[in-house]
Amino acid sequence: MPAVTVENILTLPRVTEPVPDAVTRPVRSVTTAPSGFEGEGFPVRRAFAGVDLAALDPFIHMDQMGEVEYAPGEPKGTAWHPHRGFETVTYIIDGTFEHRDSHGGGGTITNGDTQWMTAGSGLLHIEVPPESLVLSGGLFHGLQLWVNLPGSMKMSNPRYQDIRGGEVALLSTHDGGGLVRVIAGEVDGHQGPGITHTPISIVHATIEGGGQLRLPWNPQFNALVYVLNGLGTVGPDRRPIRQGQLVVLGAGDVIEVGANEQQESRSPSLDLYIMGGRPIREPVAAYGPFVMNTRAELVQAFEDFQAGKLGTIPGHSFG
Repeated sequence: MPAVTVENILTLPRVTEPVPDAVTRPVRSVTTAPSGFEGEGFPVRRAFAGVDLAALDPFIHMDQMGEVEYAPGEPKGTAWHPHRGFETVTYIIDGTFEHRDSHGGGGTITNGDTQWMTAGSGLLHIEVPPESLVLSGGLFHGLQLWVNLPGSMKMSNPRYQDIRGGEVALLSTHDGGGLVRVIAGEVDGHQGPGITHTPISIVHATIEGGGQLRLPWNPQFNALVYVLNGLGTVGPDRRPIRQGQLVVLGAGDVIEVGANEQQESRSPSLDLYIMGGRPIREPVAAYGPFVMNTRAELVQAFEDFQAGKLGTIPGHSFG
């Protein structure tokens, strides 16, 4: 799992040690993501399955794509499809993905890169592996997170952000045993490159065996921890966690996670995708590719799509 790494982690700024009276966020729930398939058949774990939307707010949906070793000819993507009312955040850890949309956004992302697409009032988009990866096969692993927009912003203009892995803010855990990548929002005074409509923070943390992460977290935000790889514990009661599990944390000032001393042979460290944001606390009407506030708005979104008002598929193929 390369994402973004550094040669000497001890040269990085360290996460501030929390003050003595800081409250560690308790564990509210731990759920295991079921497996399924998306698009033209690439394997995913449905990270938020079975979790109440109120606990996820402002997030709606997340898939862990892979981790899978494709044979030549096997890599798959999605067909052209619409979105309205939210943002998609696609983070590639291993492999390469190409994005294109009807609003002019597009690009290629690879190890540690993020594509941030604000669907807003609506667009069509497609995500596919490049032809070179289809021909050669290879490792593919990533995440796609859906971030809700408040009602006042659901019809905002679409926007596309191409965030290179080298642009993320890099920190060391206070004990020097882990690497913290701030992708979006502000964490412990360090700003990630992702520009968000909804106030959120996103972190990818890698904790070596026996290491600890005590991460200051905005008390106004909720806090979710998803285990990409490895074995560890979370919260003040050191609840065991493993790959494919989502932890919903309660109120507090600090997210506390530890990596087991002994890890699995295929995963030498504990990798976590940590996210949180200010809850929107509005009604959610979601169906398929649309996330709105009311059923009437959903019906309108489908009618607009069928009428071609969400854009048209560009005439040129990927280069």
